[in-house]
Amino acid sequence: MAKHSSNDYSHLSKKKFSKQGFQDVFKLYKYLKPYTFEYSLGLFFLLGATLASLATPKLLGDLVNIGNEGGLSSDLNKVILILIVILVVQATFSYFRITLFANVTEKSIADLRKNTYNHLLKLPLSFFDRHRVGELNSRISADISLVHETLTSTLADFLRQSIIILGAITYLLFDEPKLTLFMLAIIPLTMILVFFFGRFIRRLSRKAQAGVAESNTIVEETLQGIRSVKSYTNELFEINRYADKIKEVVKIGITSGRYRGAFSSFLVMGVFGSMIAVIWKGSSMLSAGEIRAGDLVEFLFYTIFIAGNIGGMAAVITRMQRFVGATEDLFEILKSDKEKVTDEIKIDPKYELNGKISFQDLSFTYPSRESELVIKELNLDIEANQLIALVGPSGAGKSTIASLLLRLYEPLSGKLYYDHHNYSEIPISQVRAQIALVPQDIFLFGGSIKENIGYGKPNATVEEIWQAAEQANCIEFIDNFPKKLDTIVGERGTQLSGGQRQRVAIARAILKNPKILILDEATSSLDSESERLVQNALDLLMKGRTSIVIAHRLSTVRAADQIIVMDHGRLAEKGTHEELLKLESGIYRNLSELQFSEFKS
Repeated sequence: MAKHSSNDYSHLSKKKFSKQGFQDVFKLYKYLKPYTFEYSLGLFFLLGATLASLATPKLLGDLVNIGNEGGLSSDLNKVILILIVILVVQATFSYFRITLFANVTEKSIADLRKNTYNHLLKLPLSFFDRHRVGELNSRISADISLVHETLTSTLADFLRQSIIILGAITYLLFDEPKLTLFMLAIIPLTMILVFFFGRFIRRLSRKAQAGVAESNTIVEETLQGIRSVKSYTNELFEINRYADKIKEVVKIGITSGRYRGAFSSFLVMGVFGSMIAVIWKGSSMLSAGEIRAGDLVEFLFYTIFIAGNIGGMAAVITRMQRFVGATEDLFEILKSDKEKVTDEIKIDPKYELNGKISFQDLSFTYPSRESELVIKELNLDIEANQLIALVGPSGAGKSTIASLLLRLYEPLSGKLYYDHHNYSEIPISQVRAQIALVPQDIFLFGGSIKENIGYGKPNATVEEIWQAAEQANCIEFIDNFPKKLDTIVGERGTQLSGGQRQRVAIARAILKNPKILILDEATSSLDSESERLVQNALDLLMKGRTSIVIAHRLSTVRAADQIIVMDHGRLAEKGTHEELLKLESGIYRNLSELQFSEFKS
């Protein structure tokens, strides 16, 4: 298994808190827009609960003043009653605020998840060549979870704390300007620390997140390839690889914890130092008769409110920064250009294929290695209902031709025609709906045999699935299973043998009833008996349609109407088996003689 570079996720840890990130955050509004009324109502309850909490210190100060100055008990009872009402209002508003925010967030995040997943599936194959599955999975799970947390609580905390800080300071400036200005003179230092420490800690947190994401990718890939791990006795190698990555995460986490601890210590010193200074100043004013005892208590409560919320604001800002970064990562997926695939495929009669294919001066290079031409000025005509064999050494471009026919990639130059239509004229979904691929490495989903065969035609009846299974010689092994078609095939179909998986894939292709069939080494890894059964199924499948067989074993392609020999991306030879054997020093002849001599030995 390939070793993973620590730089695979470097884009996550090095991203700046950019203007683009903020722009992406505002794009989230379209997911909240359908629930604007509920969200606005939640904001109203948030504002009400916050303003109610701001009234509490004022009333507590009034209580102290009334008691200290010998006021009437009726005045005390009146203030107590107002406090009780405010507490009830605050509790009620808080309940509705949390409930409404949760409702809106769950629905909008569900829309975001579905939209991201839908967009991801419609991206071209070149996108997946550039991104690893673990990274994409992290974005759909971890990043969206972070957005969920922010919309549910972080944003509300930010608004609530901002209102409390600004509201309390504004009130105190009018009520006790002298003491308030003294208090404000010593708070900016705390806010500067919050700002700069918050930025630094965010970078460390994102670096730790990137490490965790990469370690999760190691786990995912190792478990997916557990058979290879065990067969090569690489358990210790994988254990050490995972342990090394976890050590990196731990190191970053410890460093982050150290700085968070320092930040917390400075914050505590700043907050309590400010409180001590304010109490000293207030006591001096109290002894000089410049302030009443209740007013000082009120001021101290407001100061505690301000200091506490400034302290809490540091954590909220850090979470908001992570949220902006996660949103930017998420929108990297959503901004990628997707293929023009349709959700519901209905073949337009004018795009129904007869099976004729034509390549005219077609060249192609993979996006990941643009300097290397994989197909070079290919000119090839394939007639409808022909059996065509593609042969040649590894890396000659055979499988690439299959990918181009399926429109998994776009040609670099030249033209590709289906019948008389240029490839760009036919909607991509209608092309793929009329082509079936049976690869060498069969991928089966972890469900039942019926579900895997039915994947070729999602609306197929059980009778149609059963008939396709019969035609693919699947009944021979399906009947031996107690649950028949409902038998679970396991992760990637591991509960079935290679020949059984191959026949399920052929049944899937039969059910699709394609006009063009591509067989990519469909029998190369099978034993003689399995190959016989699979080949019988393939012979039935290839009747009445254009069939393109990619093969290394030349014994399987002798009956082809035309054999195409590829070499270094070019069409080197073309003809029937007999015609190609007559070519002196021909590639096909040399391959045939080599395989024949290996068979004799």
